[in-house]
Amino acid sequence: MNRLQQLFQKQQKDLLSIYYTAGYPNLGDTLKIAETLEQNGANFLEIGFPYSDPVADGPVIQASSKQALDGGMTLHLLFEQLKDLRQKVTIPILLMGYVNVVLQYGVEEFCKKCREVGVDGCIIPDLPMYEYEELYQPVFEKYELSNIFLVTPQTSEERIRKIDALSNAFIYLVSSSATTGSNLALSTQSSDYFKRIADMELKNPFMIGFGISDKATYDSANKYASGAIIGSAFVKNLKQDDLEGSIKEFMVQFSV
Repeated sequence: MNRLQQLFQKQQKDLLSIYYTAGYPNLGDTLKIAETLEQNGANFLEIGFPYSDPVADGPVIQASSKQALDGGMTLHLLFEQLKDLRQKVTIPILLMGYVNVVLQYGVEEFCKKCREVGVDGCIIPDLPMYEYEELYQPVFEKYELSNIFLVTPQTSEERIRKIDALSNAFIYLVSSSATTGSNLALSTQSSDYFKRIADMELKNPFMIGFGISDKATYDSANKYASGAIIGSAFVKNLKQDDLEGSIKEFMVQFSV
């Protein structure tokens, strides 16, 4: 089992995952942010590799991606930055980004590099499920990478069950159909959606993301899921001139 699978075997409640963009706010901050987040209580991390056309992302993540790209961030550089990852960080790490970047890099080479640096899995929202199953699943399994699928309020039960069968760590439950950074409004509709997924008794646990911004929305998500994923609110809080201080300031609200 990879670190991600081990984590979910050991703990299935109150998990906190943080997303941030590689190369933001400064090009060389990627590993330092991971270290500081682990020291301040994050259970696992999602490191975004930036792309020039991030269609699922809201303005905060889009702006961080543009700044990182303008600063020189590439997938090649990210893997170089992560070469000492496992000397400094012990919690599970996922890479998150768009399929075009992975295809340009080469799927097998990408998976191989993930394994070499100690990455445990990937979230590639625009990778079609059938392409993964027919073309790439053997490659991901060869390098012991978990591929994380997204479920939205519009996803059919048939597709959710198919995703559950293809998954081996957790399922990413998108809180709404909005882009990242939208505030989670815990309406009756969203509560019914979360409960509907929970009642399906899937073999994989699920994490709720999109719109989780603070302790209140994190706690609300935890009523239904194994935990929550915070991205835009964290990225927005990062201060270029006080990186560690701004991370600690953000994470203190989640400390018990």
